[in-house]
Amino acid sequence: MIELDFPRLNFAKLAATPVAREPFPHVVVPGFVPPAALDAVLADLPALGKRGSFPVDAVRLGPNARALMAAMDGAELRSAIEGLFGLDLGGSPTMVTLRGWTGERDGRVHCDSLAKRVTLLLYLNRQTDAWARQEGCLRLLRGPDDLEDFAVEVPPVNGTLLAFPNGPTTWHGHRRFVGQRYSVQLNYMTTDDKARSEMRRHRISALVKRLTRAA
Repeated sequence: MIELDFPRLNFAKLAATPVAREPFPHVVVPGFVPPAALDAVLADLPALGKRGSFPVDAVRLGPNARALMAAMDGAELRSAIEGLFGLDLGGSPTMVTLRGWTGERDGRVHCDSLAKRVTLLLYLNRQTDAWARQEGCLRLLRGPDDLEDFAVEVPPVNGTLLAFPNGPTTWHGHRRFVGQRYSVQLNYMTTDDKARSEMRRHRISALVKRLTRAA
């Protein structure tokens, strides 16, 4: 296992955060990545100028970013999420992807695939005026029809972690934003064919994008 080269992730803060129930069970943990670690990771991230999710082993990461991805995929975080939500994730494979660019088609209201048992989003951006204007800030919604009908809004900044078990009513989305917007998505998956298909799809998509960029 890779040892972190920067201050530890704030697991104590995660464990101390109560689960919010509205509009569905979730936790939001600002500063899960401490400031010094965030600076180190940002320096180690690749420039991703295309929208889409890339498996972390399909992109070139510096050592601090690799250490972060290892921690996200580690036993300590899995145990913390199990404890918070009362889940047994022992048999759940993980899928860890990186996004670096948000386009016009992103942010539409949706629920994640039920092949994903739990979704964790870790935001690796510094505070900017765009986030203050609520552009690209993820909203947890009360229903599928109105982006303005939200209970919680999560600015994608400063190492904030958002985690929630997936379900048929876990609606979320954000206002239009075009530009750099780094996030790590960790999913604890089911073990069925749909989950395996989704993981294969991300890997094939990343390969196609690499080949297109090299052409």
